[in-house]
Amino acid sequence: MAWNRKQILVLGGAILLFLILYIGFDKVPPKQKDLEKSRLMNIESTGISNLVRDAMLKLEPEKKSIIEAIGIDIENTGSDTIKRIERLKSLSGTWFEYGFPSIAGSYAEDIALLSGTEFDWSMAGTTYALCVKKADDLKEKEFCSKRSVKAFENAISIAPDRIEPRINLAICYVDNPAQDNPMQGILMLRELNAKYPDNVAVMNQLAKLALQTNQIDRALGRLQTAIKLEPENQTTICLLAKAYKSAGNQEKAIEFEKKCVN
Repeated sequence: MAWNRKQILVLGGAILLFLILYIGFDKVPPKQKDLEKSRLMNIESTGISNLVRDAMLKLEPEKKSIIEAIGIDIENTGSDTIKRIERLKSLSGTWFEYGFPSIAGSYAEDIALLSGTEFDWSMAGTTYALCVKKADDLKEKEFCSKRSVKAFENAISIAPDRIEPRINLAICYVDNPAQDNPMQGILMLRELNAKYPDNVAVMNQLAKLALQTNQIDRALGRLQTAIKLEPENQTTICLLAKAYKSAGNQEKAIEFEKKCVN
């Protein structure tokens, strides 16, 4: 299964993105070298070394051996950046498969530092965002939240005209709002909606938030507009099933439930 750029926008589907190798890479630009220096200087209460150490203690011997073997392969790549990226991707995907998205995110970040592409920074941000959703430990959640924000900011700096990383950055703030600015993510989505009024991904996110706050009519309004623009959009279809069910329109809810394949 090939990687699909649109799939990285759907945070819940990101596990598929770790199963395929990258093809090619760019030279590391000066901006990325600065980002790497910044990353090394950023010392957090929860560090990747601590996460790896704790995770290795929890792994079964067979899984631990697989992780160690991939690590040896990475050490043996030397200066071959292409092979290093391939091995890092394998390591990131393996950690994700084993249930450690925080560690998977860190290695996805290493890939982004080597390739310097918006796509890879978005991948890293998506992986960390999944960690935020899954983490029970508050320190780990905060660790992943900060890294997710930085990864999407880096993606935006590389491709400022692309809306996808901006949507994902807004979702980061929605999922883990700052105490001093709890509305930041919602306001960012509203600004994107004003700037890109026909963008279905933004409409879907705003509709999802409206459903969560029981603003059913508002959610339906956005989703009905979205479905006209993209009749086959699965996210919109599945959200419409929920919205109509919440509104008490069982006939419409069943209609869209039949179309929802997620």
